[in-house]
Amino acid sequence: MRVTASLCVDVISDVVCPWCYLGRRRLDEALARLAAARPEVTYRLRWFPFFLNPDTPPEGEPYRPFLERKFGGAAEVDAMHARLAEVGAGAGVMFRFERMTVRPNTLNAHRLVHRAQQEGFVADVLVDALFKAHFEEGLNVGSPDTLQQIGLAIGMGDVKAWLAGDDAVEAVRALDRRVRELGVSGVPMFIFNGQIAVSGAQPVAVLLDAAMRSLDASPAT
Repeated sequence: MRVTASLCVDVISDVVCPWCYLGRRRLDEALARLAAARPEVTYRLRWFPFFLNPDTPPEGEPYRPFLERKFGGAAEVDAMHARLAEVGAGAGVMFRFERMTVRPNTLNAHRLVHRAQQEGFVADVLVDALFKAHFEEGLNVGSPDTLQQIGLAIGMGDVKAWLAGDDAVEAVRALDRRVRELGVSGVPMFIFNGQIAVSGAQPVAVLLDAAMRSLDASPAT
């Protein structure tokens, strides 16, 4: 009888968090290495919302002025962007900060991810599309029009009318409150098989080690 093992990775993130995008790519690489080393392992990701900037107006706001207020000025923002661009390039992430003009409110994006998981769509594909839209294409991922385009592209169909209602609004807000009550104060956060938590966009080797250790602590079937 073939021995199999399963890995569940809970990912707590926000689609406007650059370190979350970087962490997502590093997790991809860690899982690819895991598949090569442990082909008997199947895995799935579960996405949990976190509002990085919960005070963002519903319509969003100009991005650069917000960043300069938050980080202390233009020079500080430029230095942060240069560092992220350098680190991101090493992980295959092409940050295009010059294209980002709007700081989006991410409630609708999180709602769409929640819906995807509830309805059996591949939420990983949606999350990747949201990251790319925001950080590489400079699109407003809080806009129903942008989310409509993304939803159609991945086969979710017409989502704009759904977003106009309030479905999943409270569910998403409740999940954000829940992870904060559990002690999560920054993202990304990765939890492997409910046992080992890794905070931040850690190197691939760190994520792979956490995955391996969580599997060793879980019974195979």
